[in-house]
Amino acid sequence: MKRKLLAIMMAVCVTASFAGGSATVFAAQEESTAKDEVIVTMPTTSEPESGFDPAYGWGAGEHVHEPLIQSTLTTTNTDLSIGMDLATDYSVSDDGLTWTVKIRDDVKFTDGEALTASDVAFTYNNCRDNSSVNDFSMLKEAVAVDDTTVEFHMNTPFAVWPYTMAIVGIVPEHAYDENYGQDPIGSGRYIMKQWDKGQQVIFEANPDYYGEAPKMKKVTVLFMEEDAALAAAQSGTVDVAHTAASYSDMTVDGYDLFSVQTVDNRGFNLPATAAEEIDGVTYGNDFTSDVEVRRAINIGIDREEMIQNVLNGYGTPAYSVCDKMPWYNEEAEVEYDLDKAKEILETAGWAEGDDGIREKDGVRAELTMLYPASDSVRQALAEDSKNQLAELGIEVTTEGVDWDTAYTRAESEPLVWGWGAHTPMELYNIYHTMSETGLAEYSPYANETVDKYMDEALKSSDLEASYDLWKKAQWDGESGITQEGDIPWIWLCNIDHLYFVKDGLKVADQKIHPHGHGWSIVNNVDQWSWE
Repeated sequence: MKRKLLAIMMAVCVTASFAGGSATVFAAQEESTAKDEVIVTMPTTSEPESGFDPAYGWGAGEHVHEPLIQSTLTTTNTDLSIGMDLATDYSVSDDGLTWTVKIRDDVKFTDGEALTASDVAFTYNNCRDNSSVNDFSMLKEAVAVDDTTVEFHMNTPFAVWPYTMAIVGIVPEHAYDENYGQDPIGSGRYIMKQWDKGQQVIFEANPDYYGEAPKMKKVTVLFMEEDAALAAAQSGTVDVAHTAASYSDMTVDGYDLFSVQTVDNRGFNLPATAAEEIDGVTYGNDFTSDVEVRRAINIGIDREEMIQNVLNGYGTPAYSVCDKMPWYNEEAEVEYDLDKAKEILETAGWAEGDDGIREKDGVRAELTMLYPASDSVRQALAEDSKNQLAELGIEVTTEGVDWDTAYTRAESEPLVWGWGAHTPMELYNIYHTMSETGLAEYSPYANETVDKYMDEALKSSDLEASYDLWKKAQWDGESGITQEGDIPWIWLCNIDHLYFVKDGLKVADQKIHPHGHGWSIVNNVDQWSWE
């Protein structure tokens, strides 16, 4: 296996000049691929640092996906409704505090041991106690009632629990220890056969899988930066290569550009309270604390222009952290209207000065917009925002910073963020006052009505019925987080995930991808085929 990887790497000798943004391929050698194998590149950030262990991020967190080597209780369908994997049925008590899940009785781990409800309970209790990525504070205890029945006893009602069950891979209690993630045993569609850290991971189809046998018998994932992935495609040594909008106008012989819509959104926070210094840290912003300023900025941003100029057309406008999701409220959508935006500022008393920059009561219409220094797309979006807001009479200074600096300064200054997940909890985490993530502090934002709707949604005994409450949290006709409400965050665009796909490879239909350009593409790799 390592000889195969070496052949690929030798075939794609790349020197990257990061200052010039270029990559040169010195040699290329096309490698034939069997009709039941596929080689896929992913960003280096997609490699799980702590291994393939659900407790430490595999299948969860930023790159939310179905863990190929473990089974999950539920799945998300292409329309993001809930489907079944291990679970055959589930129900929730009227008070929302007990979930009862029935599971299949025909599933074995790859070491031959039967998967039972005890393994499910062990997995979730372990995640509750040790997860470094996902929040399991709502779970009191998971209990195996019998071999095929597990109960989840909750500390608080949590109606979106089926979405959590769709990403937590079940591990074997009998074969789990602190080294599990390095050589995992599962019951999923694939077996992890080899992991060369920093380079590749190889999966092979599980011959004893209880579901439909995978069409792709072998999946090799190479961890590469974008320029190296492009070179690998140009050399013909990979079948699917992740890429970015900056490369989208390139033609690669033998490949087509494949685009997947996402809820991988980019936007920035606008601190909604006046500036205040506490223990040496500034919270809030005197300029953006004016709600009319935030409303003017929201309609004064031409999102379509951003998509064309920054993303080469590969994106969709974003108005919410949950665009396209079943719980999305279309009332969040606005039309770009520069004249109306100027009128809002004028009416609010923000008069244009001799230098073209607005001012009110001694406060100048200026702000610093931060972006992660390592992210060229967020930098470009910040620069585009700067140029557009200048037309409103707002002076913007852009600055690239590291994440430690960003988290502190975002308490008082806008930062270009990336969000988007297959769960309404993304909305909760950003806007709810009591969110465990503390993200609402970056507004800082608090609205009792918004909190109330989300609390009621989580207490609902009917998941789909709760969607209406999530929508009302966004806007109920009088209060919310959209244009006529508090608008503490401005959403710009959802970034399409782009891939160069080799001719003859049929990639199965993709569901909307969440934030993170990584494992989502292979959620259904077992259904891919060569023509």
